[in-house]
Amino acid sequence: MKTSNRIILLLSYLILMTLCFSTVALSAEHAVVLQYHHFGDNMPPSTSITLEQFDQQLKYLSENEYNVWPLEKIVAYLREKKELPDRCVAITIDDAYVSVYEEAFPRLKKLGYPFTVFVPTEGVEKGIKSYLTWEQMREMQGAGAVFASHSHSHDYLIRRQPGETEDAWIDRVINDIDKSLNILKEKLGSASKLFAYPYGEYNISLKQIIRSLGLTGFGQQSGGIWYGSDFAALPRFPMAANFAEMDQFITKVRSMPLPVISVEPGEPVLPHDVLKPVLRLTLAPGDYLPDSLTCYSGEQGRINVRWLDRDKGIVEIVPNQELSKGRSRYNCTARHKKEDRYFWYSHL
Repeated sequence: MKTSNRIILLLSYLILMTLCFSTVALSAEHAVVLQYHHFGDNMPPSTSITLEQFDQQLKYLSENEYNVWPLEKIVAYLREKKELPDRCVAITIDDAYVSVYEEAFPRLKKLGYPFTVFVPTEGVEKGIKSYLTWEQMREMQGAGAVFASHSHSHDYLIRRQPGETEDAWIDRVINDIDKSLNILKEKLGSASKLFAYPYGEYNISLKQIIRSLGLTGFGQQSGGIWYGSDFAALPRFPMAANFAEMDQFITKVRSMPLPVISVEPGEPVLPHDVLKPVLRLTLAPGDYLPDSLTCYSGEQGRINVRWLDRDKGIVEIVPNQELSKGRSRYNCTARHKKEDRYFWYSHL
């Protein structure tokens, strides 16, 4: 009986270790998704990249032989657990502003780089001058660009209207997204199964809607994507203002996803009385240095990291003070054990 118990325990241990090392292997198969909005020197700085910055970034990707893949292809590979090259990057652009056609498209076309544009279809349908036209999109589509939904209204989708029930909210959001998909199909002949949340905002209920529609969702929180990512809320690195400077850009495109396998709380939208939310992460084993794990939160800068169980990879992230109202993020990085690069995770 004792021998039998020892065998069972040994087998359980071996299975556990196999799962752990399998997770590590998966975390090495990853990609980085870049997010842009405006291109130009006289655009809103919070959502813009200068042409000089964009040229520098494209030059770096080209000279360092990065694999710039279509986002749909990367998502398909990760879902199917196919091998990806180490330096694999996707370019995405939100809001479909006209500077995509005037500035970004000629540069990307010259390099043969594919890109995905997330379109808020209402603005385009109204013919607002700051947006792309359908003719411009069809031209770019012919050169390999993909156009996907950014909703129809570009509204704050997680917010209910006064007196709106949950069922009414669900119906309204589904109708809004469906409308954008139908317009894309009508105008461009197809609609991608990719979706970007307006303002990067989502909650558990909205993610469930995205899953039910058969879509892959993208936010605006930073980090790489891997097999273990949440395919209803995949991260992207925003490229604007100071976040687009070359030193940061190089660090980000070389980064790897921190292998987070559990997050508490899972709901990004917190009750109004939770002012200092504690984030608990469970990390799979990997090539990161646990002691180097460092987290930041907006104006607070560096915040507290508490390891609860190093063997099990359980760690708590605690802010120094109450968070400001609105969107807040915890950004965490850890150094690679052997290489000059970082593992990265961001929580909305």
